[in-house]
Amino acid sequence: MPDFAPPPIVAILRGVKPDEIVDIAAALVAAGIRGIEVPLNSPDPLESIGKLCAAFGDQALCGAGTVLTPQAVDDVAKAGGRLIVTPNTDPEVIGRAVELGLTAMPGFATPSEALAAVKAGAGALKLFPAGTFGPGHVKAIKDVLPRDVLVYAVGGVGAANLEPWRAAGVAGVGVGGELFRPGYTAKEVGQRAAALVAAWNA
Repeated sequence: MPDFAPPPIVAILRGVKPDEIVDIAAALVAAGIRGIEVPLNSPDPLESIGKLCAAFGDQALCGAGTVLTPQAVDDVAKAGGRLIVTPNTDPEVIGRAVELGLTAMPGFATPSEALAAVKAGAGALKLFPAGTFGPGHVKAIKDVLPRDVLVYAVGGVGAANLEPWRAAGVAGVGVGGELFRPGYTAKEVGQRAAALVAAWNA
């Protein structure tokens, strides 16, 4: 298991393009966000990940989301990515990420999936879609997980509803559309990121 954990806020830049990734990421980092993922169903994602990691890999944990195969893990690693986020629990994908020394954050919904992800080597889990399950789901599942496993809430979580999730024990959140949608300027993203960071730190 990698000896570094994801930061408390991971920005999900679904739909970001290679010609805007550096400016968008600069705004996120300036606002205090230290986790950035480019979902692999974005335009030319590996090019964006390469540019992201070259520019900010020493300041933020950067990588990919919607990673569905071990080959995709290899591709992200070759591009410089260190973070592998999945929407599902796939032991082969998790195992490959761990084997390469990357930070794996697999998605889970049930206790069975969460424990399977931990068995495969994941130290950070992503409840997805979190809004469907609610904070009580996290609190209950954390009771059966190893104490050092971090749980993140992703999907339907943002600045306006952080408090119940934090009370349930999440280590962090992944936030997409509240921070970035195609067409947002870097300035807009920076303002949204600052608001989210302020809410987390409140």
